[in-house]
Amino acid sequence: MSEYLDIKPLTKSAFGPFGDVIEADPTTVRLINNGTTERFHALAAAEAAGEGARVIINIFRGQPRVFPHAVVMMERHPFGSQSFSPLSNRPFLVVVSSDEGGQPGRPQAFLARGGQGVNYHRNVWHHPLMALGEASDFLVVDRDGPGNNLEEFFFETPFIIREPAL
Repeated sequence: MSEYLDIKPLTKSAFGPFGDVIEADPTTVRLINNGTTERFHALAAAEAAGEGARVIINIFRGQPRVFPHAVVMMERHPFGSQSFSPLSNRPFLVVVSSDEGGQPGRPQAFLARGGQGVNYHRNVWHHPLMALGEASDFLVVDRDGPGNNLEEFFFETPFIIREPAL
């Protein structure tokens, strides 16, 4: 029998074991360009391991998910981090889980506001991009290079996510 996942707000403390929340954090601000620009400094660090690896910047266009949504698969990237920052200022869902003996444990679901992004650390189990409501563009920073940087795991029994209240 499937289990339902509760959706929690995305916060730095709740998401900390899985990666970084990318948002305009006033504690990180530095004034640059003669005081005309606020730089929110070092919000996340990109990781790219392995010979010939490099950090790349992409735009992903995510199609909206239909709810209830069955989480049947999780993925992770052993050689690099992967960040998602919405360009359309729309909320999106983030689903992650801890590693339990080489496979994902029970997933956790977070609702990210339009002004928040996430940076999944290397080897963190996560669900593929989950846009809400309409097609949405995301700036994605991840690793490119040789080697298999994708592992997938399929659950025998899916976890169900109800439609989030936006």
